Amino acid sequence: MNREKLTVLYKKYELTKDDIFKHQHYLIITRQGIDKIQAKERIYINYEVVNCEPNFAVVKAYAEKDDAKIQTFGSALKGESFKDGNCNTWYVMEMAEKRAMSRAVLKLTGFYELGVFGEDESEDFKRR
Repeated sequence: MNREKLTVLYKKYELTKDDIFKHQHYLIITRQGIDKIQAKERIYINYEVVNCEPNFAVVKAYAEKDDAKIQTFGSALKGESFKDGNCNTWYVMEMAEKRAMSRAVLKLTGFYELGVFGEDESEDFKRR
């Protein structure tokens, strides 16, 4: 993890201590932080539903910032427990969308390459 690059990004996006927290092995940006970054960069995201079932959803995100364009995915699977699923809520489509958005924003702004993840990307990433 490159602290100098992270510091530059934190300042650029005016992130605060409420927007970021340390997880066991990663730095995590909250939903609020992701929204700040997206708004500041004016990142446009279009979504395509790849799969939508009662307990499983996959969303493809097409994101653009200036001349940069990416595609990424978000998915959510509600199981009986975390052993057979990756979210604990019944609104799996919304979770898949939030995960796709987080990944797209963090990839386009350079956070992902520094090992920073979005809070929505895993139930394990929630602030304790």
